[in-house]
Amino acid sequence: MKKIILGWNLQLFSTDVNPINVTSQGGMSPTWKTFYDTALLENARENMLFTQLGKKQPIKGGKVEWRKFNTFQKALTALQEGIIPTGQVFGMTKIEGEVTQHGDFTAVSDRLEMESYDDVIFGATEEMGAAEGETYDTLTRNVLVAGNCVMYAPKGDSEITQREALDNTCTLTPDLVNRAATWLKKNKAPRIDGYYVAIIHPSVAYDLRNHEKWEEYHKYSNVEPIFKGEIGELHGVRFIESNNAKIWGEAGSGGVATYATLFMGKDAFGIVEPEGEGMEMIIKPKEQIGGPLNQFSTIGYKFCHCARILYQERMLRVESGSSFGLVDEEN
Repeated sequence: MKKIILGWNLQLFSTDVNPINVTSQGGMSPTWKTFYDTALLENARENMLFTQLGKKQPIKGGKVEWRKFNTFQKALTALQEGIIPTGQVFGMTKIEGEVTQHGDFTAVSDRLEMESYDDVIFGATEEMGAAEGETYDTLTRNVLVAGNCVMYAPKGDSEITQREALDNTCTLTPDLVNRAATWLKKNKAPRIDGYYVAIIHPSVAYDLRNHEKWEEYHKYSNVEPIFKGEIGELHGVRFIESNNAKIWGEAGSGGVATYATLFMGKDAFGIVEPEGEGMEMIIKPKEQIGGPLNQFSTIGYKFCHCARILYQERMLRVESGSSFGLVDEEN
């Protein structure tokens, strides 16, 4: 069915009269707009691995606002007969963020559109969707890696206290995963579907998965993935592999790359709702945008973005080296 649709769509903007209903203003029929919007969003979502974990909030008046309730202390003091206790003040913290807008587009010539064997509009839409998802996820990641809570991978038995001291031997190990999970537990970070989640770079994942303890655990474990991009689970942490996980190029000892693996609990951060006003596909047919001779169409995207860490105590950045530290570049 998809091939038939794409075959028809080669004619979408090529003539004034075609089997597809294009509006008299040179626009696109609602059916085809929905088709291309869906294609863009599907490809964007494939690259939004950080975003899938955020607490989503709609935009209101150019801002996004999250609210979180303050916790109460334990009532350890015994009540005295006839005396009303002091009680605790119920409060709420408000976190606001300014929304920024981002977007890009490409132009497709009339000759390429008419003479190509492929559906160039659909192809451009897929690639724009992928670029949109990577852009959105990178903006989110940049907010998250600036969090306050950090743990460094040790060098053998020696503790590391700064990024510049990390080298290729300071890898992420099962023991360090256990320490990170314990840190979240001690901070009472709630779990996501019963687990904590970590976003890990493939270079860091390579070292972790080659560790004998990982191999031994997964020899008998067959946990079904819950999250997009998930590669496995260890010590109650599910790992999502992403090329977008932060790399600081030449930041470690001897100029090697260093890496951030983000461990988090539920609602550790918030993002603007990516659909609706947050993400938009824009196609301008050549009859509308292509100048006096209808020489090109444009395909583009636009989205609003805002991300904020809501609970610092629910997110831990573990910085480490990797056996790929001499070849990986900053991202």
